[in-house]
Amino acid sequence: MPLKTHVDEEPTMNLVSMIDVVLLLLIFFMVGTKFAEMERTVDLEVPEVADAGALTSAPAKRVVNVFRDGHVSLDGEDVTDLGELTGRLAAAREQYADLGVVVRGDGSGPFQHVAEVLNACKQAGISELAIAVRLADAPR
Repeated sequence: MPLKTHVDEEPTMNLVSMIDVVLLLLIFFMVGTKFAEMERTVDLEVPEVADAGALTSAPAKRVVNVFRDGHVSLDGEDVTDLGELTGRLAAAREQYADLGVVVRGDGSGPFQHVAEVLNACKQAGISELAIAVRLADAPR
C-alpha cells in the first residue's frame, strides 16, 4: 500500500471577483432607489389611458428656400417647378398628416415667389406653415 508523503493543499476560494460584483450591484440599487424617491416627491397624479401602442415622433419640419430669382429648394434639394414641390410635400404629408413646413424667402426678392410657394404648400394639404424671419437688430 503506497503511503502519501506530502499533504494536499486545501482548495481556496477567490472572493475578490464576487465582492466586486456585489459592491457594484449595491451601488446600482442605491442610485436606482434615489431616482425612485425623487419621482415620488412630485405631488402629481398621472392620468390613465388605454394602451394605444407606441407613438411615433413628429418628423422634422421641411424647409423650403425661395431665392431672389424665384428658384426653389426643398431641404437643400432643387425643385424644378411648383408642381413638383406640391407633389413632394403631398407625398411626405401622406406619411405624416401633421407635417410642418418652414418657408425661408429671400428678403430682397419679390414676395410673389414666396406667395406662390405658400400656395403650393396649401395645395399639398400642409396646414402647419411658418415663415422664417430675422430680427432687425440681429447680426447676419
